[in-house]
Amino acid sequence: MPSFDVVSKIEWAEVANAINQAQKEIGQRFDFKGTDARLEQSDKVIWFYAKGEDRVRAAWQVLQEKLVRRKVSLKHFTADDPLPGPRGDDKLKVTVEEGIAQEKAKEIVRLLKDSKLKVQAAIQGDLVRVSGKKRDDLQEAIAHLRAADFKIDLQFINFRE
Repeated sequence: MPSFDVVSKIEWAEVANAINQAQKEIGQRFDFKGTDARLEQSDKVIWFYAKGEDRVRAAWQVLQEKLVRRKVSLKHFTADDPLPGPRGDDKLKVTVEEGIAQEKAKEIVRLLKDSKLKVQAAIQGDLVRVSGKKRDDLQEAIAHLRAADFKIDLQFINFRE
C-alpha cells in the first residue's frame, strides 16, 4: 500500500551556518558598534543581546536574512518581545520549533478526512503517515496539504509504493 510521511524538520547545519554568518556581520557592521550585540544558541533557543531594543530587533533581522538566503523556512522560528536583560542590555528570545505538534497533526488528519480523498492518515509521534491504495490519491493529498496553510513548514518524505 503506497504511503508517505508529513514532517516538519529543520536543517540544523544550515541554521548553524546562518548564525555564524550573522555573528560575523553583526561584529563588522557600523550600526552595531558599541552596542555589545551578540547571539547565543542553546538547544532550540537563540538569544540576542544588545544595548537597545531596536538593535536587538536589527540583529534578529540580520539572522532572518541569512536564514532565507540558506533556504531555511522562517515558519520554524517564533520571536518573543524584547526584555530588559542584565547590565542594561535588552534580550530577545527566538524559539526554534521542529516537528508537528499534536494539535497541528490533528488538523492535518481532519483536513484529509474532510477532503473526501481515499487516503488514511495516522499520527505517529511528530509526523503524520498518509496511506492510500493509489499513487494518484496520495499526490492529490500532497497538493491538498500544500494548498492549506497550517502556519508550519511541511515536508513530504518516504514516498513508498
